[in-house]
Amino acid sequence: MTTIFGELVEKQRAAEHAHGRVEELRGKYGPPTQVGGWGARQTETYNTALRAWRDLARDLQVAVAAYARERGASRSDVEDQLKKAARHADAGGRGV
Repeated sequence: MTTIFGELVEKQRAAEHAHGRVEELRGKYGPPTQVGGWGARQTETYNTALRAWRDLARDLQVAVAAYARERGASRSDVEDQLKKAARHADAGGRGV
């Protein structure tokens, strides 16, 4: 599995965006365990967002591990580089 670093940056940004959506919903709906609970639609919306974030994060971790292994680099070094590149891309740079 050959992955270029730019693909990892895009995966990182997608996972961060999905996590932001989960946090947004938590802020909007309140804690899932609050008295009175959420309605069925809120629960479905939140669970969909949560699953999307978990799936994206899992796919990212698999790709990062493979990328690091292919290059003989440590996973933590690749993750650090990736986070920096994703932040740079969010600030208007290309990210690679």
